[in-house]
Amino acid sequence: MTSRIVPVILCGGSGTRLWPLSRAGFPKQFLSLTGDETLFQQAVLRIAGLESADVEVSAPLIVTNEEHRFIAAEQLRESGIEPGAFLLEPVGRNTAPALSFATLAALEQGGDPILVVTPSDQMVVNQPAFIVAMQTAIRAAETGAIVVLGISPDRPEIGYGYIKAATEGTALLPEQIFPVERFVEKPDTDTAQSYLDEGGYYWNAGIFVLKASVWMASLERFRPDIGVAVHVAWARRSMDKMFIRPGKAEFAAIPAESIDFAVMEQCPASEFSVKMVPLAAGWSDLGAWDAVWKVLTKDASGNVYFGDVLTTDSLNTLVYATSRLVSLVGVEDLIVIETADAVLVADRSSSQNVKAIVNQLNSTGREEHTLHRKVHRPWGWYDGIDEGERFKVKRIQVNPKASLSLQKHHHRAEHWVVVKGTAEIVCGDKTIFLTENQSTYIPLGETHRLTNPGAIPLEIIEVQSGSYLGEDDIVRFEDSYGR
Repeated sequence: MTSRIVPVILCGGSGTRLWPLSRAGFPKQFLSLTGDETLFQQAVLRIAGLESADVEVSAPLIVTNEEHRFIAAEQLRESGIEPGAFLLEPVGRNTAPALSFATLAALEQGGDPILVVTPSDQMVVNQPAFIVAMQTAIRAAETGAIVVLGISPDRPEIGYGYIKAATEGTALLPEQIFPVERFVEKPDTDTAQSYLDEGGYYWNAGIFVLKASVWMASLERFRPDIGVAVHVAWARRSMDKMFIRPGKAEFAAIPAESIDFAVMEQCPASEFSVKMVPLAAGWSDLGAWDAVWKVLTKDASGNVYFGDVLTTDSLNTLVYATSRLVSLVGVEDLIVIETADAVLVADRSSSQNVKAIVNQLNSTGREEHTLHRKVHRPWGWYDGIDEGERFKVKRIQVNPKASLSLQKHHHRAEHWVVVKGTAEIVCGDKTIFLTENQSTYIPLGETHRLTNPGAIPLEIIEVQSGSYLGEDDIVRFEDSYGR
């Protein structure tokens, strides 16, 4: 028998503990931390790799938020994977509503597919071991079981939830499956140590395998309020090509709850069969910079470096330099993350506390919480090079055949200099074409549009001048991206 699976990629996290590289506007799942692919791309390709003679892998359903839709779409395109749909959350309501939203979309395709539900921000080193474990989980899910992947703990970790499974004294193999006795929330240090001492406890990887009908039945059994609210939001959905949006007000009214708390923790003492498959495949959720250091290849002194880095007499450090030289002398157990607009220096043992800095940025309204200096847009990106009173300088790249919106500004004029490629520019009732070293001026209040008609990226330098230079001073008349 062939099992049809629908990958559900949960892609709504903010990754605040990996600031300043991860930010609300460009969170960790879209970063390349452990290889050429981003964590999101790795998650999608990992599930696509389950295709076999008896496993049919459907196009993935990507659950993300409105702000990240174009980043996710572009990275999926780069991976060569066609999406089933992008399901756009207008606000974050945690993972139970997200999975429910995806389940309704999967059921619309017909039949009762098996959902393979995974976060988008994890790392798995051993793909063959992952495939064996997932195939075991899929076979169990065909019988109606809810299956969760469990990681054998090697330390008293307080950042993960735990699974208590009936595995004591058993040599764990990826093709084995065990009954789940209970789920437990993130413990304190003493409790986590007791779990290690007692045995039979496993980290909850947040990867679930179950039939679509089983999820809806369990939701109806334990949280019918979420089930009803999700159906109401789904009924008010709208579609724009590959993007599906639930009713905005209706989705915001759904109770915010995790998959674990809403359903999984209730299942072991119920009519629903819950199983665990052990996953020994080099898994990490990369939840903090210390976790990133642990999984990466180190030099003889235990150091990991990215970018332009020089060190001497330093041990067990992680340095990530993106825009300038970073030098370390005689230090140990440090995390140093450099970006164009922020630098983080932390003791490795305290890297979980980076979130406190992010909270301070958020509470004071600083942009470093949300955006990098380099900001990605559906048409390309811009990098804020310099700014002062009444001026701002940007470097802008427009992808081939892409176009900015037809727009105007109330408070600023703009000068554009082409440094690479060809620009098609609408300014008022005129259309002009500029190439390298040519320039033009966009007066304040003039309707304008920038397009790249060529086959290579277009780069321009933009100099803004005016009384207000905020990004919200844009009046859009036409836009290819529905903004």
